[in-house]
Amino acid sequence: MFKRFVAIVALLLVIFLGAAAVLNYLYNNMLEPVDPSAVEEYEVVEVPSGANAETIAGILEEENLIHNQLVFRIFVRRYNLGGSFIAGEYLLSPSMSLNEIVSKIQSGDVHAETVWFTIPEGYTVEQIAARLENEGLAESEKFLDLAGNPPEGMRENFPFLMEIDNPDIRYLLEGYLFPDTYEIYADAGEEDIIWIMLGRLDNTVDEDKWLRIEELDTTLHEILTIASLVEREGRVDHERSRIAGVIYNRLAIGQRLQIDATIQYILGETKEFLTFADLEIPSPYNTYQNDGLPPGPIAASGVLSIEAALYPEDTDYYFYNYKYDGTGEHYFSHTYEEHLRNVREAEENLQ
Repeated sequence: MFKRFVAIVALLLVIFLGAAAVLNYLYNNMLEPVDPSAVEEYEVVEVPSGANAETIAGILEEENLIHNQLVFRIFVRRYNLGGSFIAGEYLLSPSMSLNEIVSKIQSGDVHAETVWFTIPEGYTVEQIAARLENEGLAESEKFLDLAGNPPEGMRENFPFLMEIDNPDIRYLLEGYLFPDTYEIYADAGEEDIIWIMLGRLDNTVDEDKWLRIEELDTTLHEILTIASLVEREGRVDHERSRIAGVIYNRLAIGQRLQIDATIQYILGETKEFLTFADLEIPSPYNTYQNDGLPPGPIAASGVLSIEAALYPEDTDYYFYNYKYDGTGEHYFSHTYEEHLRNVREAEENLQ
């Protein structure tokens, strides 16, 4: 009799342990993602203010983001998470595990709508402002006011802005708003956008570039000014460092730069052919009338133009002119006489 009793108890224990193992397996399985392959599927789920675990579990099950709301509630109770959920809208996916979903709602990592915008290389501050206004992301006038007179906190956060000290500069941040593709919160304001763009420039000018600036015994402002000239003058990437070399060569002997892009900056438009009257416009940016570099950058430079300004090609060229042959390239000349011959050849290419 006793042996029979022991056998029954053993059998019941085996059944109990087996059932526990099955339940544990099912429980753990229900902690896994509903659809692991749905890595690109997301939906916005709102967790109401004051919602308890039962309410949240019902919402998640209804949206097919968890296998079973009872399992959700057991998980929450097991780890004592009931009072730690933060109300808000969350971007959730069926590819997320129950633990990942719970962690997200606990952290308050709420969903915020974002928008993208792109600023092409070679854009001026005014063009940037106009583009942002056209896309409904900023008021042009307010953006330009900030670009001309950024708040003191912004200057202190980016020390390279403190070195800009020239009353002739049109916009203090001209050339400092890095051209790139950006993702911003939909409710970002003009100042937020400027902070982000300055931050991108700060990251772009890394330690190696700062060491090179020190090696050249120059400043970031001068490098960005040269880079902007290269950006606006160069049309093919392989010529950027050579154009920069011409600029450095002219500066070294005190020869005026006579760069058309500076005249176009004054005019506020890109003219393929400048007139003699254009070249005589009184402006500190007129490199036909003034020695040395203009007061500051004339456009936003990309990485290649910045690197060209940092590492100009070592040549004895002092002139260049556009070929007008469809290649986007320039003729480069050592002497003025050679330059005149190249100008005549370019004129023939136009015919």
